[in-house]
Amino acid sequence: MNALRAAAGLFQRWLLPARPAGLYDRQLVLLALSLMAVGVVIVASASIPEGIALGDDPFMFVKRHGLFLVMALGISWFVLQVPMARWQQYNGPMLVLAILMLVLVLLVGRNVNGAVRWLPLGPFNLQPAEFGKLALFVYLAGYLVRRQSEVREAWFGFLKPLAVFGVLASLLLLQPDLGSTVVMFVTSFGMLFLAGAKLGQFITLIGAGLGVVVMLIIAAPYRMRRVTSFMDPWADPFGSGYQLTQSLMAFGRGSWFGEGLGNSIQKMEYLPEAHTDFVFAILGEELGYVGVLGALFLIFALAIKALKLGHRALVADRLYDGYLAIGIGIWFSFQTFVNVGAASGMMPTKGLTLPLVSYGGSSLIIMTVAVSMLIRIDFELRQATAQARVREV
Repeated sequence: MNALRAAAGLFQRWLLPARPAGLYDRQLVLLALSLMAVGVVIVASASIPEGIALGDDPFMFVKRHGLFLVMALGISWFVLQVPMARWQQYNGPMLVLAILMLVLVLLVGRNVNGAVRWLPLGPFNLQPAEFGKLALFVYLAGYLVRRQSEVREAWFGFLKPLAVFGVLASLLLLQPDLGSTVVMFVTSFGMLFLAGAKLGQFITLIGAGLGVVVMLIIAAPYRMRRVTSFMDPWADPFGSGYQLTQSLMAFGRGSWFGEGLGNSIQKMEYLPEAHTDFVFAILGEELGYVGVLGALFLIFALAIKALKLGHRALVADRLYDGYLAIGIGIWFSFQTFVNVGAASGMMPTKGLTLPLVSYGGSSLIIMTVAVSMLIRIDFELRQATAQARVREV
């Protein structure tokens, strides 16, 4: 009994250290690793029928997911060694690279289900839109540091970063990828608002942005079908509303505590994209309402920690770190809202992954890189705070 208490106390001290000047935020690391573990388990369960159908291997997709996870962790180790000053210094070239990749995917990209979003790199398909999100937020954080007074005082300073967003959005809409465009739009506006842009500017441009989204939906028949099926999926349960009705049935079967891990019926090729866009529905069916709450708690706890980290960095006058951390927090939370909203019928389907959980190499790697940036920001902030204390003494 004493040994058990000692072990529990040791874990508590590791997870919640008494000294705030530790090297890194252990809670942030634990949250990210927990989400990755949930992703491996639920992808392994949800992808079994698809793996058997495509490659006669029930673990085909989870093997790939595991490989992507190893790659993500390896790249994240490298990212942890890069000072934030380097990201601030090279944010412009990073954005240019993202634009070139988005142009390249339109020229030689792989067409899947009518969308050209992937660059074939041998056994791996790269989705430039994921890199484009990170590149835009890294650039925007640098712009807000360089031109903070212009953003707050002049329309021109407010519109310049939106022109950059417009270039990326145009390339994304040609794929087409409205979901990633909306995520970029909301996150960019959130960062600009926190940098001190005027409320009148937001009201005007948000109204214009909503008008453009409505026009894009009306102009594309498949988007219009998504909206109408979202409003009443049971009107055409075997046509335009098929995916959503199957997802809702998955949640209904899950009830409070789920059918048990591996016992989903909807993953038996009833629900398309069960291990990617609609993995949350399979999680709800197998783990129930309790599992859904647990997964959402992990994701939003990570997003809240990012927002709090950004606030601490801004207070410490580390503006670039603060804006980037806040941008990552908004990105994670809004993309989760869209993915879960689409799976549960609160929003039209958008084809966005659940951060750190859904199957998909590009998304997993880029979001792991974003978490590594948060850890690096926290590390540098702790170092600066510790040095300030030493100088005071």
